[in-house]
Amino acid sequence: MSDAQAPTAAAVGGGAALVRALLAHPSVRLGGAILLVIALMAVAAPLIAPVDPAYLDPTVRNELPGAESEIFFDDGTTQVVTHWFGTDQLGRDVFSRVVYGARVSLIVGLTVAAIAVVLGLVIGLVAGYMRWLDGVVMRLMDGLMAIPPILLALALVALWGAGLTTVILAVAIPEVPRVVRLVRSIVLSVREEPYVEAAVALGTPTPLVMYRHILPNTIAPLIVQGTYVCASAILVEAILSFLGVGIPTDIPTWGNIMAEGRLLFRVYPHNIFFPGVFLALTVLAVNMMGDGMRDTLDPKLQKRF
Repeated sequence: MSDAQAPTAAAVGGGAALVRALLAHPSVRLGGAILLVIALMAVAAPLIAPVDPAYLDPTVRNELPGAESEIFFDDGTTQVVTHWFGTDQLGRDVFSRVVYGARVSLIVGLTVAAIAVVLGLVIGLVAGYMRWLDGVVMRLMDGLMAIPPILLALALVALWGAGLTTVILAVAIPEVPRVVRLVRSIVLSVREEPYVEAAVALGTPTPLVMYRHILPNTIAPLIVQGTYVCASAILVEAILSFLGVGIPTDIPTWGNIMAEGRLLFRVYPHNIFFPGVFLALTVLAVNMMGDGMRDTLDPKLQKRF
């Protein structure tokens, strides 16, 4: 993911005008609509999923999409269920697992974006404004960026053990340097502005200068960068789960579903096709929103629609 551009604070404008400008962009509308549907699907998973994602029925293993089966409950009642996305090699309903898997992907993406943005903002502000810390902090960030994100995430998961919290931290840490570099570049530019120099000359405390005069200029680009971090985090989580070092297999995720169906992909492609489509749609929607926000918030990239 490429770093977002650094729009000025003036590009943000009023809240209502900003919302209207964002909604006027076709990428934001389409990406937001797709993401809203997937988010509602994740929230309403218990209502949408026909069965528990962990329910096993060996008698209906690897059924094709649209097949029906009868489920027996502990109280002696039965229910006929349509497997819209088919079943996997253990007889679990793929549709139910895909719906519940959306929860994990969205939680990981949003949490990683929040962690990376907050840490990157704090570190970037300090490194960009305090010249004596800039060299040390940026060399550390350069060292982290020299390691491929997947390899660093794999090493951290292997060190701390698999789990949702571990995956979130392992994915967030490689994303922090990208945010730090973005914030630092903005701070280096803004701190030379006359109004910042005037505030310093009047004896305004450094924390207050950073909060009042520098921080507002970072909000718009951070929002855009956060969307790219979110999309990247969703992909990395799916890769880790596909490799078997991410979320435990008892928790349905799109990466786990594809990993378990890869051996029979030639015969039963539905085990990989459907979670792969939802993964691609989610990442596409987030990236479209990020591109639309960048075009809207950056005056250099504004277009007529």
